[in-house]
Amino acid sequence: MIDWISNTFDSLQLLLYENVVQPVVFGLGLGNLLEDAFDATGWLLLGLMQIVIMLVGIRVLERRWPVEPVTDHAAIRVDVFYTLIHRLGLVHLLMFFSIEPVWDGIAAELRLAGMPSWQLDGLWPGVIDIAWVSLLLYLVVFDFAGYWLHRWQHGWNWWWALHSLHHSQRQMTMWSDNRNHLLDDVIVATAMALLARVIGVEPGQFVAITVITQLHESLQHANARITFGRIGERLLVSPRFHRLHHSIGIGHESGGRGTLGGHNFGVLLPVWDLLFRTANFENRYDATGVRDQLPEEGGRDYGEGFWRQQWLGLKRLAGTLRRAPSPPPLGNANRS
Repeated sequence: MIDWISNTFDSLQLLLYENVVQPVVFGLGLGNLLEDAFDATGWLLLGLMQIVIMLVGIRVLERRWPVEPVTDHAAIRVDVFYTLIHRLGLVHLLMFFSIEPVWDGIAAELRLAGMPSWQLDGLWPGVIDIAWVSLLLYLVVFDFAGYWLHRWQHGWNWWWALHSLHHSQRQMTMWSDNRNHLLDDVIVATAMALLARVIGVEPGQFVAITVITQLHESLQHANARITFGRIGERLLVSPRFHRLHHSIGIGHESGGRGTLGGHNFGVLLPVWDLLFRTANFENRYDATGVRDQLPEEGGRDYGEGFWRQQWLGLKRLAGTLRRAPSPPPLGNANRS
C-alpha cells in the first residue's frame, strides 16, 4: 500500500513537472534550476493535495458543527490567499533562495574542518531504523521544538509584534492557520529546517512531518465545535483546545491583563502544555482576536488586506525595537 502511494505520487509529480513546471522554468530562462524545480514540484503537489483534503474533509466539519456563523467573508478570503501562497510553496521558495545556500556553505565548511555529524537515528540502532518508529520520534522532537518556538512568539515583544497578526483574525476558520507575517513564517521555517539538518532527518521524512503537522493545524483552526473528550484532549490538540489559544486574553496573556504569555501552545501534543503548566482545558468557545484591537481597548488596526497586514506587522516590529526589550514571562497558570 505504501509503495503504491509512493509510486502514484512520484508519477503525479513527474506529470506536473513535465507539463507545467518545466516549461515555465525554461520560459523564465532558469534552466540551471531544473533539479530544484523538480523538488519544488513535489511541495506544490503536496500543497494541492492538502487543499483538497481541507475542502472535502475539514470543510464538512465546519458546516456540520460550526462554532459561530460566518459573517466576515472578506477576512476569510484573505486567509485563503495566505493558505495558497504558503501551502503551494512560497515559503519554501524564500527558504531556498535565502537560508539554504547559507546553511549549505556552513555545513560544507564544518565537514572540511573534520567536525563529525550527529544523527538522532544513531541513539537507538535497529529500532529507529524502522520507518514508522523514526517518523514518530521525529514528530515528537519537532513538536517539542514547535512548542517552545510558539511560546517565544508570545513571550518576546518583537516576535509578538509579528505573530499577533495570526491572532488578529476574529473569524477563525480552517484557512486561518497560515495567516502569518511572512517574516514570522521564514523565522519558524528556518528554525525547523536547521533542526532537521542537525538531527539528520531524511528529506522524505521531513516532508511527511510537515504535511502531517500542517493538516492537523488546519483542523485545529476550523470553525468547528469539536472536542476529543477528557482523555483525548490530553493526547492530541483539538479544535476546542486550540481555539482557547486564540481566545481574547487567555491565548496571549499571562499573569495579568496586557502581560504577554498565554496558554495552549502545543502544535500536535498537549503534553508540553501539561509539563510546563500552560494548559487550559476549560470547555468553552470564546470570541477570538487580540485585546488591543477591540474598540474599547483602543481599536488597533491590524489591516484588512494582505499587503497592509504585512506592512503594519513591520511597523509594530519597528516600534518594539525602538523600545527597551523585556524578558519573556516564565510562569503561567495551569488550568487542567
